[in-house]
Amino acid sequence: MSRLLKFGRKAAASGRARSLVVFLHGYGANGADLLDIGDVLAPHLPDTAFAAPDAADRVPGAPMGYQWFPIPAFDGSTQEQAKAGLVKATADVSDFLDQRLAHEKLGPQALAIVGFSQGAMMSLHVAPRRAKPMAAVVAISGRLIAPELLAAETVSRPPVLVMHGDQDAVVPFGEMAAAADALVAGGFDTYGHVMKGMGHGISQDGLGQMLGFLKQHLPG
Repeated sequence: MSRLLKFGRKAAASGRARSLVVFLHGYGANGADLLDIGDVLAPHLPDTAFAAPDAADRVPGAPMGYQWFPIPAFDGSTQEQAKAGLVKATADVSDFLDQRLAHEKLGPQALAIVGFSQGAMMSLHVAPRRAKPMAAVVAISGRLIAPELLAAETVSRPPVLVMHGDQDAVVPFGEMAAAADALVAGGFDTYGHVMKGMGHGISQDGLGQMLGFLKQHLPG
């Protein structure tokens, strides 16, 4: 059973949403951390609404930070707790997407997910397991969880853009190639962009690549 997620929303600038972008935040952050990207994208995507939920679980010792699932290397949790958290978060995110699509009166072909760090991991995990393909997935500075399960558990194959800073000291840069290789082998239309000189963040050229990818794949 999924849990209701608190979220922020920005309405479509045109007043009528023809597409929806959902941002999934990183470990220790919250939805507001990414929702402001909607202000950057909105002038170029006037018919797009934006939403950014907070994960259901807080990070231990970080009162304003949330996690989609525990990370043993960061918080001392067990692998079993991390796996159980991922199962719960997958249900949370998938149901949240359905709820927001219903609210905006849109179909899955009008939906894109943009995830950063742990949110990118969630994006790459959730999207292939949904019954109907969404318009696009943008995964930034993350990795593909359990790539060995991708082939057996894939239900739909949306186009994916993976981006990563080549100076990332949090999630190794090599995870970008590992994710892209697995996605290509799984039959996904996969695109990549290296944010040169960037650490664990989103560069200006990365924002440009994201915008171009969303404009290409979202309706309208």
